[in-house]
Amino acid sequence: MQYRRFGRTGWKVSEIGYGMWGMGGQWAGADDNESFRCLQRAVELGCNLFDTAWAYGEGRSEKLLRRLLREHPRRPLYVATKIPPKNLKWPGSPKDRVKDVYPPEHIREYAEKSLTNLGRDAIDLLQFHVWDDAWAKDEAWQRAVDDLKKQGLIRAFGISVNRWEPDNVLSALGTGLVDAVQVIYNIFDQSPEDRLFPACRERNVGVLARVPFDEGGLTGKITPETRFPEDDFRNRYFRGDRRREVSERCRKIAADLGIGLDLLPETALRFCLSHPAVSTVIPGMRSVRHVESNVAAGDGRGLAGDRIAKLRPHRWVRDFYA
Repeated sequence: MQYRRFGRTGWKVSEIGYGMWGMGGQWAGADDNESFRCLQRAVELGCNLFDTAWAYGEGRSEKLLRRLLREHPRRPLYVATKIPPKNLKWPGSPKDRVKDVYPPEHIREYAEKSLTNLGRDAIDLLQFHVWDDAWAKDEAWQRAVDDLKKQGLIRAFGISVNRWEPDNVLSALGTGLVDAVQVIYNIFDQSPEDRLFPACRERNVGVLARVPFDEGGLTGKITPETRFPEDDFRNRYFRGDRRREVSERCRKIAADLGIGLDLLPETALRFCLSHPAVSTVIPGMRSVRHVESNVAAGDGRGLAGDRIAKLRPHRWVRDFYA
């Protein structure tokens, strides 16, 4: 495993981190025992950043991470978690008032809840789970975040950007309070490169690249016949004709690169790691086999320039919320 500087924090974080959304129950089949085996294997292989949230099972994922932290008290494991919006609306919207989404007392309450769930005295990275840049100038949330930092309850603050809205955080970066941004970035969703990544590099802000496999689409395993359990998030994400579209696009990517579909997951991770703004990539991993194969991509080798050039035309603009 290779490590990168996490923006202005100076932390050395693993190129492959761990996205824990699937361990909170939003994806069908989540099993805590199997999840813990995956987390343990990730640590053994050098993974040192784990991204969770209170909303991942109302603390279920955070409590699972607490078990891992207790097993490895001497390892420098970095914990990133997120405060849910008080109105419980995803995504953030300019129609919502910031005082209804992140009032100071709510920020404090959920920071303390996460500290309890994690069994820690301080959270390495506390993030807002939704955001709209219309809220950037509000002094109430700014004071609440600054107080948590000054009191040593959090070491850094970040914002998780709405799906397909990578520019909807640029004003927040101007406050100087944002140490990290979490954003969807993959072969299909390349738009963070346009404005967000340059802004993060200019301000020395860490970047967590999430959803590198497009919720599984870029694994090459989604076909028109693929079916998911009824309560699985992917039923909505791959609704309509999207399974067929994803399958065709993945085959085109493989053909353009001259690789088999089995190499598509590794290629997807290396694509993300090829951009210098990216501090870490946080795929969800639900089996030990996936942990081992994904972590292997964190070896410091991105994609060659000609391979990146071939992937540029595969940018795919979509609207998940339509």
